[in-house]
Amino acid sequence: MAKLSTLEQLAEENGTPIFVVDHDIIRQNYQDFKTLLPRVQIFYAVKANSDKEIVKTLYDMGSSFDVASMNEFLLVHENIESLPDEERQKFIWEKIIYANPIKDIKTLKELDKYKPLVTFDNIEEIKKVKNHAPNAGLVLRIKVPNTGAMVELSSKFGIDPGLAVDLIEEAHRQGLVVEGLSFHVGSQTTNFDNYIQAISVASGIIKEAKLKGFEKIKILDIGGGFPAPYDVNVEPFKDLARKLNSELDRLFDDSIEIIAEPGRFLVATACTAVSSVIGKADRDGKRCYYINDGVYHTFSGIIFDHCKYHLQAFKTGPKQICSVFGPTCDALDTISLAEELPELEIEEYVYSENIGAYSRASSTWFNGFPPAKIVHINK
Repeated sequence: MAKLSTLEQLAEENGTPIFVVDHDIIRQNYQDFKTLLPRVQIFYAVKANSDKEIVKTLYDMGSSFDVASMNEFLLVHENIESLPDEERQKFIWEKIIYANPIKDIKTLKELDKYKPLVTFDNIEEIKKVKNHAPNAGLVLRIKVPNTGAMVELSSKFGIDPGLAVDLIEEAHRQGLVVEGLSFHVGSQTTNFDNYIQAISVASGIIKEAKLKGFEKIKILDIGGGFPAPYDVNVEPFKDLARKLNSELDRLFDDSIEIIAEPGRFLVATACTAVSSVIGKADRDGKRCYYINDGVYHTFSGIIFDHCKYHLQAFKTGPKQICSVFGPTCDALDTISLAEELPELEIEEYVYSENIGAYSRASSTWFNGFPPAKIVHINK
């Protein structure tokens, strides 16, 4: 996180609310991931934070990208438009995966000319790809345990492992090529056994598929879910990396390319929200503060990501338990009912760190209040 003096200065210069992105931290998180998981190619999950400057920084670092909509695809594509056709196509083949298993027909038609890699998990999707994006390569997403994840995904996506080889066979029967397997253990996964079980299941499926003659499977996408250090209860990433390296080396030789889709891990700790106190009141014996950012804006992750963001003051002093609300007229716009803050005055600043993932990405203009201004540092 940027120094407190820097955050206060940025708030004075830009007004509040602001959303401060520190690109040095993004670069450091990227390097840490690559160092600890040297065999794994990073495909940044753009949905975690789709700010174009963040995408540009990761592109410059050599990142690949996981996109889940046509807009995200085109956002990444902006960085390669100046390349010669051959280099641009090579980038799309090697550095972009369209990792949304369900795609509408309009999107498939638009994607087809790029000959992308796309995920699927059901027979209807095979039919759509066959009819509308036959130039796509396929990656089959399998259902795996999401136990202990902050955001569970297995109820929405993934074929039952027992049916995986049959679906691979059907795709080939339709004239399509399945190039890999993917899974997702759930977002912000602190139960590292999810990964171990999923890798083992994927290994078994690939072996069975090859025994049936499907030799072109060359990719294992271990998804996202890599936890950000929101608090001391999150085990260090190096502990997970050690387990992953051991299992990947044990079960897969160099003929299998290992990719991953970190999003939260790369951007969560790189961003800080700074807001101003716009109101205060005592209700039912508890101090209530109102700030000019809320759950319809930067703090949307409280609703959509099941994440808690604690507020801190720039000033020191005795603290009391208080409630903090956003600026809109909606009672849902509640940031916390149990924050510890010192006595604050109108127009004083508060900040919330580790708020870079699945936060401002879901901001709205509800009630006419605009999203926080993005401020980039160390670009």
